Amino acid sequence: MEYYFSTVVREDFPAVIAKTTDALKKEGFGIITTIDMQHTLKEKLGVEFKKYTILGACNPGFAHKAIQVEEKVGTMLPCNVLVIDKENGTTEVAAVHPLASMMAIGNTDLQPLAAEITEKLKRVIGSL
Repeated sequence: MEYYFSTVVREDFPAVIAKTTDALKKEGFGIITTIDMQHTLKEKLGVEFKKYTILGACNPGFAHKAIQVEEKVGTMLPCNVLVIDKENGTTEVAAVHPLASMMAIGNTDLQPLAAEITEKLKRVIGSL
C-alpha cells in the first residue's frame, strides 16, 4: 500500500494552496499548521528550494475519536497534505494515506476511522 495519494494540476502554486484549503474545509478539515519549506530551508540552511508547502490538516472530531481509541496516535497527527511546485506549470498535491499510517500502530480499532478519513482525503485530492 502506498503511503500517500496525489494529483497534479495545471494551476499556479498559490491558487492550488487556496483550492486545497477550501476542499479540505468542505470535508471538515481545518489547517492548523502551514510549513513553507522554501522559506524555512532558505532561512535555516541558506539553500534554494522549490515552492513546497506542508499543510497540517485536522478534523477535530476524528482526531478526538482516534485519541480516545489510541492515546499515542497524536504522534501521527495532523494529516499532512503537500503542495509542491513541479516547476513546469503544474502543481502536485499529495496527502498522507491514513490507512497506511495506522497500519504502523497495529490497533485494529483505528481502521474504521482511518478508512473514513482516507475517503475524505481522496475526495479532496479528486476534487482538485
